[in-house]
Amino acid sequence: MFIELVGGSVCAAAGLVTFGVRSRSSRLFAPSVWRGVAHRRAIALTFDDGPSEATPRLLELLAREAVPATFFQCGVNVLRLPGIARQVAEAGHEIGNHSHSHPRFYLRRAGFMESEMRQAQAAIFEATGRAPVLLRVPYGARWFGLRGAQKHLGLLGVMWTAIALDWKLSAAAIARRLVRAAVNGAIFCLHDGRGLEPRPAIGEMLEAARRLIPELRGRGFHFETVSQILCPTN
Repeated sequence: MFIELVGGSVCAAAGLVTFGVRSRSSRLFAPSVWRGVAHRRAIALTFDDGPSEATPRLLELLAREAVPATFFQCGVNVLRLPGIARQVAEAGHEIGNHSHSHPRFYLRRAGFMESEMRQAQAAIFEATGRAPVLLRVPYGARWFGLRGAQKHLGLLGVMWTAIALDWKLSAAAIARRLVRAAVNGAIFCLHDGRGLEPRPAIGEMLEAARRLIPELRGRGFHFETVSQILCPTN
């Protein structure tokens, strides 16, 4: 009986940690959001892992469609391509912190996570003149100690309502997946990079975005940044 109780407690604790690490709605390890307010027919497009050499093509598409977006940038990529990071800011898009070198945070010490976030903050500010207020942790995986690190840097965690899987799906499949997930206040996660990889192939994502934007507009949605979609009075 005792062994059964102990075993049940261990399983419950493991389940809670797993939920805290990966669940989009978890706030166990740090303040986090995964959707915006539900009373506006708005969607936030977010792009992780940039900037990359392909980002200007995405910026052209967003400018053509007059769509604001939120870019979660890696510090190493910003240091490599500061001009492109600056283009994102100058185009009026929101910039968030996506760590410095895109490591997995789980099983890491609080000091390691804070250092990663702090280095990215510095790189983004140096290139763009903006200090991010939003954080998306790499792979969406959080861990013990993240709460304090976010508090020290004034960052709010951002997960997603739906992730595009745009590193492995075709453009048509990406667009279908996100259209199915479209609801008021949805935050969609796409990628304008592939971790720290130079010259990433993001053609399928770009084609998916080209299809997705008019489709969502045709269904009555408009587009906002993450900060805008969280604001109840926007």
